[in-house]
Amino acid sequence: MAKDKKPAPGRRAGDQGRYGRLSRERVLASALELVDREGLSALSMRRLGTELGVEAMALYRYAASKDALLDGLVEALYLELEDHLAAGPGDGKAHSRRHGPAWRAELHRIALATYQVALAHPQAVPLLATRMLAVPLARRPLAVLRDHERVLGLLEAAGFEEEQAVAVFRACTSWVLGYVFVELRAMVDNPEETDPAFRLGLHRMPVQELPRLRRAAPALAEHGGPAELAAGLDALLDRFTAR
Repeated sequence: MAKDKKPAPGRRAGDQGRYGRLSRERVLASALELVDREGLSALSMRRLGTELGVEAMALYRYAASKDALLDGLVEALYLELEDHLAAGPGDGKAHSRRHGPAWRAELHRIALATYQVALAHPQAVPLLATRMLAVPLARRPLAVLRDHERVLGLLEAAGFEEEQAVAVFRACTSWVLGYVFVELRAMVDNPEETDPAFRLGLHRMPVQELPRLRRAAPALAEHGGPAELAAGLDALLDRFTAR
């Protein structure tokens, strides 16, 4: 009778990985590192198992499916956001001078931290749209729900009635995530080109049909940065607080 095959060198059938026993946190952190390096298309249970030094089957106790693993990446992003916020408010007085009352300054701090996390993990950012569209509210990771609760709590403390707080929550969330998506959109056509026009591929745009877009493209390719993020958020909050 043939002997049972042994796991390949460096791979284990259990959850004792190359760097010690697995945990959900370690699995998600490794998945995020893989996506950061090679993009979402590189992520699979088999590939992640190779990264951790275990068989793919060992991962299913931490993520029951590929979709669950993708939701885990969203969770990892929001846990990193929580770490940013827990690190401290920074210069709270300066924030208040720039943005007004404490609740408003804290909304700005959350928006900036979200922006920083997104720019640190641009390859994973599309999941903030695709998984939110696919996963009902109650089934989203707890870290995501805590973020929603945090923002609603600030708006309640600011004196907004529930209906208006929901409207402000939607507007602020839409602005911050939309701004991140615009900042990270693909703009460069040929990274090897030094000439700005060819780098952006402006020669591919019909001059007669798209004159304004061609002129604006170099500016659109630049990041707006935290200043434009804050300006847009202030404009939204001014609209609601002016009523």
